[in-house]
Amino acid sequence: MKIAKVLRNTAIIAAFGITTAVLSGCGGVSEAEMAQLNNLQSEVNSLQSQANSLKDERASLEKEIAAKNDKLAQCNKEKEETKANLEKMSSNK
Repeated sequence: MKIAKVLRNTAIIAAFGITTAVLSGCGGVSEAEMAQLNNLQSEVNSLQSQANSLKDERASLEKEIAAKNDKLAQCNKEKEETKANLEKMSSNK
């Protein structure tokens, strides 16, 4: 019985040792993989910067459009007032 326990314990320890050796070899990241990861991170940062820049540009253009629409509405209002005044003047004659 003691021999069986010793063999079993030895087999378990050997299995742990082999598993540790295999997993430690698989867990590392190579320099090429790290460089690729860094390149991808910088590309993502660049794209996020571009996206933020485009959002700012869009907001600026929307403000510009709103200002022009307000000016157009004011011009249309003045046009209608002028038209109404001209009609009053021509009807008073």
